[in-house]
Amino acid sequence: MSRDRDADPGADPVQADAALMARVGAGDSAACRILMDAHLGRIHGYAWRMLGDAGEADDVAQECFLRLWRQARAWRAEARLGTWLHRVAHNLCIDRLRRRRPGTVEDPPDLPDPAPGPAGERQRAQVARAVGAALGELPERQRAAITLVHYQELGNIEAAAIMGVSVEALESLLSRGRRGLRAALGDRRDDLMGDL
Repeated sequence: MSRDRDADPGADPVQADAALMARVGAGDSAACRILMDAHLGRIHGYAWRMLGDAGEADDVAQECFLRLWRQARAWRAEARLGTWLHRVAHNLCIDRLRRRRPGTVEDPPDLPDPAPGPAGERQRAQVARAVGAALGELPERQRAAITLVHYQELGNIEAAAIMGVSVEALESLLSRGRRGLRAALGDRRDDLMGDL
């Protein structure tokens, strides 16, 4: 991370980002680079997980930072910049997913195969289905908390802000959600994990 963002460790990150956005709005490309260094990896990773395609993730990340550049003069320090960038990336990903035609794939995604073979792939798919089904049975707020923290890899503070709850309430939702998942998977847990 840049020294500009670390200059005052006690500084409010919203205000620090607002100061950098003001510099970007004035045409300071170095300030834009600082923001890109701070946020690009997470935005690209989110887009890649949503779209399953590195090229499309590149395009989404590029569009996010083009919008950041264009919006910099009008930026108001009401929310975290990272949250805004995630919302922009999310909307761009949803738009791309809606444009895809179901059942037709022009260029299959260039994804590495993480499974050691067909049996491992089946087992991973079985685990994913079981966890997805168990997650779907959780109350909405518990499901949202687990999804934001474990699948989107957001910190508790940012996830709490997105959900509009305190960090303590988020942690309570996470705890209850994890207990719910363990209870739902119960006896199947050892069978599902197998050799993984």
